Amino acid sequence: MKNLWKFIIVVILASSVLAVLILKNMGNKSEPVQTIIEKPEPAVAEPNAAVEPNQNQPVQTRKPPTMIELGADKCVPCKMMMPVIDELRTKYKGKLEVIFYDVWKNPEYAQKYAIEIIPTQIFLDPNEKELFRHQGYFPKEEILTKWEELGFELK
Repeated sequence: MKNLWKFIIVVILASSVLAVLILKNMGNKSEPVQTIIEKPEPAVAEPNAAVEPNQNQPVQTRKPPTMIELGADKCVPCKMMMPVIDELRTKYKGKLEVIFYDVWKNPEYAQKYAIEIIPTQIFLDPNEKELFRHQGYFPKEEILTKWEELGFELK
């Protein structure tokens, strides 16, 4: 029973320290984090490809869905997510847009997306409507499975 109380006290103290750090960082306005945003390249119609009548524009690809990763570069679970984010960004280029925001350096994103815990992943459809959100570490396979459940084939 004593061990349970010790554990509860440690969890409360850790939560308090984290809350103080987040609130302290919300007051600090620092330079914006560099984000890498992968934009799909527009598809160009082949020279001999059939074009619909009265259409002189090349065929455009549909905007891909977006996954926003909200975290911090000094947060341990967020650091664990970075290889997953990097792999999704490169392997699914053109099929999935992946954006990272450091909410400790740029707290306006924490407010904009109502973040409670980091890391948080937000899935947006091509029209930027939120479809799903997850808090904590999220393995790549589970991310791909969730996109498939939402009706997006990335593989």
